[in-house]
Amino acid sequence: MKIGTSDVRSKHAAHGPVLDRLRRILAKGTSSALPVLLMSSPSARAQDALGKITTPFGVEVGTFEVVQFAIFLGAMGAALLSAGWLIRERSRIAQENRQLRDKVADLNVTVQRNEALLNLKDQRVIVWEGASSTPNLIGTLPPEIGVPEGRALFLAFGRWLRVDSVTLLDRSISALREKARPFDIAVETSKGAPLEVQGRTSGGYAIVRFINLGETRVAQALLKSENYQLNEAVTTLRGLLESIDMPSWSRDGDGRLNWVNMAYAKAVDVRDPQIAIRDGRELFGAQAREKIERDKVANRRFQDQLSTVVGGDRHVFRVTDVASSAGSAGLATDVSEVELIREEFKRTVLNHSDTLDQLNTAVAMFDANRKLQFHNQAFAKLWGLDMAFLESSPDNAMLLDRFRSDGILPEQQDWRRWKETVLAAYHSVESQEHIWYLTDGRTLRVIVNPQPKGGVTWVFENLTEKLELQSRYNTLIKVQGQTLDHLAEGVAVFGSDGKIRLSNPAFASLWSLKREQISEGMHISAIRRLCEPVSDAAHWETFVTTVTGFDDERLSLSGHLELSSGKILYYATAPLPNGQTMLTFVDVTDSVQVERALKEKNEALERTDELKNDFVQHVSYELRSPLTNIIGFTELLQTPMTGPLNDRQRDYLDHIGTSSSVLLTIVNDILDLATVDAGIMELDISDVSVTDAIATASEKVAQRFREHNILLDIRIAPGTGSFRADASRVKQVLSNLLSNAANYAPEGSTVTLACWRDQAEMVFSVKDNGPGMPDYVLDSIFKRFQPYPNGGRKRGAGLGLSIVKGFVELHGGTVDIDSGAGKGTLVTCRFPVEARTFSIAAE
Repeated sequence: MKIGTSDVRSKHAAHGPVLDRLRRILAKGTSSALPVLLMSSPSARAQDALGKITTPFGVEVGTFEVVQFAIFLGAMGAALLSAGWLIRERSRIAQENRQLRDKVADLNVTVQRNEALLNLKDQRVIVWEGASSTPNLIGTLPPEIGVPEGRALFLAFGRWLRVDSVTLLDRSISALREKARPFDIAVETSKGAPLEVQGRTSGGYAIVRFINLGETRVAQALLKSENYQLNEAVTTLRGLLESIDMPSWSRDGDGRLNWVNMAYAKAVDVRDPQIAIRDGRELFGAQAREKIERDKVANRRFQDQLSTVVGGDRHVFRVTDVASSAGSAGLATDVSEVELIREEFKRTVLNHSDTLDQLNTAVAMFDANRKLQFHNQAFAKLWGLDMAFLESSPDNAMLLDRFRSDGILPEQQDWRRWKETVLAAYHSVESQEHIWYLTDGRTLRVIVNPQPKGGVTWVFENLTEKLELQSRYNTLIKVQGQTLDHLAEGVAVFGSDGKIRLSNPAFASLWSLKREQISEGMHISAIRRLCEPVSDAAHWETFVTTVTGFDDERLSLSGHLELSSGKILYYATAPLPNGQTMLTFVDVTDSVQVERALKEKNEALERTDELKNDFVQHVSYELRSPLTNIIGFTELLQTPMTGPLNDRQRDYLDHIGTSSSVLLTIVNDILDLATVDAGIMELDISDVSVTDAIATASEKVAQRFREHNILLDIRIAPGTGSFRADASRVKQVLSNLLSNAANYAPEGSTVTLACWRDQAEMVFSVKDNGPGMPDYVLDSIFKRFQPYPNGGRKRGAGLGLSIVKGFVELHGGTVDIDSGAGKGTLVTCRFPVEARTFSIAAE
């Protein structure tokens, strides 16, 4: 491609300003900018394309010369730049060196200061580097507090620290070096001086510093040590409670659970104790918890047995709950099995006592204090002692003295020595045996058996009969047959093989058998076949089983059986020695018939009583209707509409009305009593106002009080209010009491009606100043139809106090009378504040 000269000139002219700028740069000697301008100038590139460049000075320069010149200028610029950079870096490094020298000087000062601080006599530092087992020691501690100066002695902590402090320090240092766990603890030297020990890690170093404390910090360290020990004690205690199978818990000041053990969680059917705490699972019911809180408020502790359901079964726990200012803690011990064992033990002891009471051998047990604890009936009978004396737990020595003074025990040459010899059994481990010859001719074999827990058991075996039997054995054998033959009681003795050994004529007679039908050696099954036609086969099956059985415990049987002839026999089986069994039969036909007759008579009396109640109730209802008519017509005759009446007629009508009202009252009282006796009276329970009830009752008797100038003094204690009862019956009770008082109170006297609340009872009392009643009358004062006319103005039917007693007891209350000849009468009725709402018959 060729370019014309005119084109070059035109392009040169166009780029003239650029070349002028290049000249100015070259004139200033800034060679570093030239290559840039040359490379970026379009005219330069154009000239390079032509192969030559004309400078502003008119000199033509070739392309190669321009490139060489540009490279020279670039190298010079780079050298200048490098020199400038090196000068600046050298200045910076010099400045950093000055700063480092200043820092090293400061560090030397700090190290000297720290070394001075560490070398104080109130602290000592142990430094381990990495896993090295040889530490470095810095500083000292005062030797007067019991800290050794030597390195080896200091590191042997067990020689100058207390045992608990050594254990705590070793555990803390191990945790510091192995797990980098810092610590701040307080230890105590063997001389009792406290030290604060701090453990820290820094880089690869483990540092432990021992600091001697001042008085304030000593107290703080002691508190810290005590706090640690308390925490350890609490942790140990809770660990112990966690390991035992007893529910345990603690509560905060608001009564909420804040800790329970695993046994508690299992008892409330959860797997995690935290769930039990979170959900507030309670082991006992609301009533039991209220009881615990009441006792803790009163006594700061609760200790009693409570029952609850655990795992679907009822369990009994012995609960101990102790309160403090911060809350409370409790422990429950399951004593269900213990209670069962205790009940079983009581039953066993009772059975043993019952068994011993059935023995003819006298048995007495004394405790370690020689006091009588148990005796059977044979013991009291043997020595002729009354039960009141035996129940006073007499002393063993006193009993021996009494036997001597009563003349039962014979005199001894040296009574005191003899008694000490006998009572030496309390200090012996072997049983003793004595033979006592009593003054009345009895011979006793006395066995004194020491008990494991102190005390002795005395066994008195009466050998008198045994000795007599031995001497008279042959005679008795001969007499035996004659005796049995003349008994009215049928007797048969069978051996262990079931064969009859002996029988008397009465046995054959009772069973309508001939004497020759029963022979010695005859088996009981053969006798059964002879007797079954006239009796029940089941009874003879029992007899055969009893005689031929092999039970270890042979029991006595007794009962009644009736023969086909109507004869009733009482039978009894008694086990005899050598496996023998005795059967006895007694004809009790007459006594059973008398018993049946008595039962029939009793049933007839009960039916008669029912008829009496029905009769009284029926007659009362039948009398009430005509009496009501009489009273109504009497009141009608007294009205002006029936015509005028003269004075005598008016008096007669008044007497008729008064007598009819009295008779109606008696009929109503009889009907009420009959209803109570029948058990069909029901109370209409409602809120009864004490004021209204007293006002109504006093209005009913106000006329009688005015007639005899008697003042009624009503005293109602503040706060009585009302109570739950049958209002009409309460008013009737008060009316009867006031009427009774009006009948006996003297003219111009005062009758006092008082009412007050006594806990859960509402108490009414009526007091008069009448003649009173002697003691022998008080026993029958509540009996019906037995009025006591002493000093009374009117003689009633004797039902007033009976009705009072019946209605009060129907409410569940009581009636008391305090009276005496010449001192008036006080009747007190106690009603429960909440009366029973069901019907009940008066007793």
